[in-house]
Amino acid sequence: MTKIFTPLLIVFGIYSSAFAQTKSNVEFGANIGYNVAYVNESGYGDFDSPAVGGLNLGISADFKLSDRWSLKAKVVYDQKGWNDGYIIEADGETINNVNFQLNYITIPVTANWHFGRMKNWYLNFGPYAGFLLNGTETSSGANVKSDFSNTDFGVALAIGVKFPITDKLKLFIEDEGEAGVTNILKGTTNGTIVENVRSGFNVGINFPLD
Repeated sequence: MTKIFTPLLIVFGIYSSAFAQTKSNVEFGANIGYNVAYVNESGYGDFDSPAVGGLNLGISADFKLSDRWSLKAKVVYDQKGWNDGYIIEADGETINNVNFQLNYITIPVTANWHFGRMKNWYLNFGPYAGFLLNGTETSSGANVKSDFSNTDFGVALAIGVKFPITDKLKLFIEDEGEAGVTNILKGTTNGTIVENVRSGFNVGINFPLD
């Protein structure tokens, strides 16, 4: 748990420091979204797995750098995984049709480009780090966390639009995705690399705290 909470404390420390110094240039947000996740396996019979649905919940801080650019940091509870996988038992027996749910705390830090006549559209892109909370085989309820890496690194991308509700409050919708670049599965010896892929449709609110 220390490995998870340490980066969270660092992120919130950055939030607090930036907020104290540039309060009027920071826009905070909160969102809920629906995920569609799967994995890409390469190196030994390339394939994309069947997808599984999930949930994400996020909070964010968007630090304004100019009229068109900002730096956005998020902390997200992120459900990932895939269906119709398999498990190889200690005796070598293969169990097929296994469904995995992997829950992460994901921290993307992205450059945010604002465009459109009202600058209410945005496109962001950048790296993310994910920290595994738990892993479950959903058919049996078995705990499979030990089979997976505690971390997941990759690239995040999103496009969205904001709608003013009041002078300070904005509603936003966005389509976003994450593509892993590191192997999330432990103990692969045949060159197999398994990477997370996740898309999400989110709705949320943005607001300043001044």
